[in-house]
Amino acid sequence: MSVILISGTIGAGKSSLTDMLAKEIDSKPFYENVEDNEVLPLFYSNPEQYAFLLQIFFLNKRFLAMKNALVNDDNVLDRYDSLLDTMLNELDDVAPKKRPDLMVHIKVSLDTMLERIKKRGRDYEQLESDETLYTYYETLNTRYNQWYEDFDVCPKIQVDGDTFDFVENPEDAKKVIRQIQEKLAELEGKPAGKYFTDNQHAKGQELG
Repeated sequence: MSVILISGTIGAGKSSLTDMLAKEIDSKPFYENVEDNEVLPLFYSNPEQYAFLLQIFFLNKRFLAMKNALVNDDNVLDRYDSLLDTMLNELDDVAPKKRPDLMVHIKVSLDTMLERIKKRGRDYEQLESDETLYTYYETLNTRYNQWYEDFDVCPKIQVDGDTFDFVENPEDAKKVIRQIQEKLAELEGKPAGKYFTDNQHAKGQELG
């Protein structure tokens, strides 16, 4: 039984991969809160004024998501953030495990990031609305790549989001799922092809 963390910059496909993995192992996904985030448009309109408020909003939502996910097995979380150790220390008395079993980072180039931001069409994210966002996106993408390199909370794997368009291409999605299967199997000492089958069977027994 595993708890999987999904990470990546804006437009990398975190929510899509979270959904795919959750369906694969028949588990509950925990998504990053965006669509009903009333602070996010304010942040894009004035980053300096609303940056702290946005971080507090995400901190609260992600703490609750981690608490719920870590209490049970086989859950998929859409992204971690800063203050990780502090938040995990608070879970000592309520969660049977304090660390995810695997962190999956989706790495995309700046060009791919911008293309997907444009495609999903949120007005406040578009360069047409604010050309200064280009520098922000460029910096954000660089920092995410460095964050992955420095990440040591749990085992990790990196998915090439440029090579594998798992959002639009079902074959690429299968390849990415397979990569994650193989990593999880390696960590648990199981044959890769059996990993999710065994977990689905175990979950079926629990529900039966």
